[in-house]
Amino acid sequence: MTFSIDEETARILGQTSERLGVSKSQVVREAVADYGERVGRLSERERRRLLTLLDEVLPAVPARPQDEVDAELQAIRAERRTAGRRPRN
Repeated sequence: MTFSIDEETARILGQTSERLGVSKSQVVREAVADYGERVGRLSERERRRLLTLLDEVLPAVPARPQDEVDAELQAIRAERRTAGRRPRN
């Protein structure tokens, strides 16, 4: 494969290669592997933001008995099945 990179990236690649004492290809392989592992994960900042949001939202969720919740869901589902239809005579 052949890739084109800008001068700044090439400079950083060269410096990193020298500092680690490995080839530029090795630096690229390791960088791509590391990036591949991190893709899809939350950053620490994102994780903390979501945890804070959960801390704010969860106390607002009403505590109700499960049988009450189940009955409400059953009523909603029944209503959705008949929505927009007239009862048969």
